[in-house]
Amino acid sequence: MTDLFRVGVISNTHGIKGEVKVFPTTQSPERFKDLKDVILDTGSEKKPLEVKSVRFFKNLVIVKFKGIDNINDIEKYKGCDIYVTRENAIPLEEGECYIADMIGLKVVTDDGNDFGILKDVMETGANLVFVVEHDGKEVLLPDIPDCVKSVDIKNQIITVHIMKGLLD
Repeated sequence: MTDLFRVGVISNTHGIKGEVKVFPTTQSPERFKDLKDVILDTGSEKKPLEVKSVRFFKNLVIVKFKGIDNINDIEKYKGCDIYVTRENAIPLEEGECYIADMIGLKVVTDDGNDFGILKDVMETGANLVFVVEHDGKEVLLPDIPDCVKSVDIKNQIITVHIMKGLLD
């Protein structure tokens, strides 16, 4: 299980006073209003930052970090991911789990056969899509009740039903 969750990516600077445009990678972009501390992954280090202010513009979040007051101090972080710790993540409802905790789980069919390993989860407009490595190929499985029967984080198993046409 991971202790860091990606909530956004710095897409560009905004103005000259050190603000950045962040593309949110969380299901709830409004969560940025409540963020106090984040971790910036620069590639070579994980840098803790304190959020000073947040506002929204179109599909982006404009973020100002405490102590960064100049475009030159933030420009080098374009393209870097922003993370929160597990403690600062959005609390889960009953029966929910974090996507990051599902990556790497064993995938089995509802008739008990090993199917593969969950490699990624894609977010589409309609539903999540599980990317499963099966026989050396990627298979896309929609996260719908007819296909994904259960996700058991404790036992690290996802049970799926392979619907007709999914492997064609």
